Amino acid sequence: MSDARLELVRAALAGTEAWLVGGTVRDRLLGRPTGDVDIVVSGDPGAAVRAVREAAGGGAAFELSDRFGAWRYVSRDRTWQLDVLALRAGDLHADLAARDFTVNAIAESLTGGKVIDPLGGVFDLEHHELRAASPRAFADDPLRCLRAVRLEAELDLTLVPETAALIPAHAAGLERVAPERIFSELKRIVGTPGDPVPALARMSEVGVTAVVLPELEALRGVEQSVYHHRDVHDHTLEVLGATVLIGRDPAAAGLPRHAAQLEALLAEPLADGVTRGDGMRFAALLHDVAKPQTARRRLDGRGYGFPGHHEVGAATARAVLRRLRASERLVEYVAALTEHHLRLGFLVHGGPLDARTAHRYLTATGPVAADVTAFTVADRLATRGRKADAAIAAHAALADEMLGFAFERRAVPRPAPLVRGDELAAALGIAPGPRLGELLAQLEEDRFAGEVRTRAEAIKRARELL
Repeated sequence: MSDARLELVRAALAGTEAWLVGGTVRDRLLGRPTGDVDIVVSGDPGAAVRAVREAAGGGAAFELSDRFGAWRYVSRDRTWQLDVLALRAGDLHADLAARDFTVNAIAESLTGGKVIDPLGGVFDLEHHELRAASPRAFADDPLRCLRAVRLEAELDLTLVPETAALIPAHAAGLERVAPERIFSELKRIVGTPGDPVPALARMSEVGVTAVVLPELEALRGVEQSVYHHRDVHDHTLEVLGATVLIGRDPAAAGLPRHAAQLEALLAEPLADGVTRGDGMRFAALLHDVAKPQTARRRLDGRGYGFPGHHEVGAATARAVLRRLRASERLVEYVAALTEHHLRLGFLVHGGPLDARTAHRYLTATGPVAADVTAFTVADRLATRGRKADAAIAAHAALADEMLGFAFERRAVPRPAPLVRGDELAAALGIAPGPRLGELLAQLEEDRFAGEVRTRAEAIKRARELL
């Protein structure tokens, strides 16, 4: 929080007993920028928030439904927010003792002065350790089982053994936690600026994954074909790691020609406060989620196949994300990547990429064409069984070429059809119906391939097709 904003809050709450607490103090000690401010007051939190809103000249002030007695102020430009809670038990030390972790149980008077640190949170920060504030921390709020993993990943801390040992006994309590709260923590774990793979491993280790993402835990031990080197669970985590690599350095992942465009695409906001790249990370976790129920032993002795797992998986991905109360935009994005993640692989051995093939692929994958093309490379990078090196190189080369078509289509608005459906039906003397739709689709493909350029040529081509 900038000094100017802090001074504004101090001025607004002059005469009120108030302390900066939680992540605000922690991040200041770590030198991390933050746009969120947490304060406890000895009086009415609602009155404090309204005073800040008045001093700031506007913004939003409202009570938080999921945190009893808490109020929030959001600035007019939405660049910062203030959460205010009433002091628990009327005592600052009792309030800090009831918090989740020692690193969040540090306070500082709003008027300044030394930090107040009864639980040794500063020591733990200096030693990069994450420690529960009390043995009852997880019983008081089971969401903290998931938050522990998030803070460990986000702040580069390490759960001390005695705290990690407390979590499994309370992880089942996550079933009683509101899905929105779970998703809020989960999306920060998946989208962490660092490496999310160790965090996912930690989630499983402490029994959290089995409660919040049981579909992921069910992938353990599911064998694959000889072209894979991991079971489905470990393959999934490797795909997640490769997805992170593509978001940060597409060229290193084998996609050099369109690296800058791809980085920009994956940095675009998608929904629920996550980027397209974060959405792709969720797709990495869920793209093979249907393999356990679709597994079939191959007759050629090459392990297992999973017919239809992309289609069943898309439906399962929708169900999982809706259970977590994700937005429909994120739901459909992840489902689309799951449904189409095999499509490019079918083209690898089909010869040189031509305009017609590219058009069919782009039409099928629609608005996620570039995303899913890059995603298939992550999937392929994590498939290192028999003949892996040659297969990965061929797939990456095709993907880089397909990205050219995909980004070209994104950059140029789709042109109006050369001939409308009703006009074509009248010219050909046919009734509207499936056949007319097939003709229009074929004309669009012919136009993309450069073989039809005018309305007259389109009608002539349609007559030939009839």
